[in-house]
Amino acid sequence: MSAIDSLCPKCGLCCDGSLFADVELRSGDNSERLVQLGLVLTKKGRRKLAFAQPCACFDGKFCKIYDQRPGQCRLFECGVLKQVRAGKMTVDTALNLISEAKTLANRVRAHLSAFGQRPDEMPMTQCYSEAMSAPIDLSRDDDGERRGQLMQAYVDLMELLEQEFLR
Repeated sequence: MSAIDSLCPKCGLCCDGSLFADVELRSGDNSERLVQLGLVLTKKGRRKLAFAQPCACFDGKFCKIYDQRPGQCRLFECGVLKQVRAGKMTVDTALNLISEAKTLANRVRAHLSAFGQRPDEMPMTQCYSEAMSAPIDLSRDDDGERRGQLMQAYVDLMELLEQEFLR
């Protein structure tokens, strides 16, 4: 079993809005075909097209258009996968990191949902930014504490992602 087969179906952080806010198409990607397959493309800048995360073609475990996925998706390998492929990390260690990251991501999603955000529909960074920039609710005695808990959960997740997955 390859490292991809062992790790990627257990992870999905590159597709679920945790690692990236969007994915830019590359030259050679057939934008019309990708739209037919279910991706919603938007303009990014003057010339680029992108699709937002979480990816509409990700079912929580697998990519529904894997064989026809965009070039950027084909090329991306997270730091954990690179480490396993290079023999610098065991699959068990990688699975533990994935489990920890998913636990942290779920904690952030729960906090975001409590702030009325939709982290399963929008990139986590966007949800976090909107939640933290919303006016403070002075009628709630715990609003500051809730924001602090969200902030700490988000920082914990981002530190792990940057250290292990985005290198």
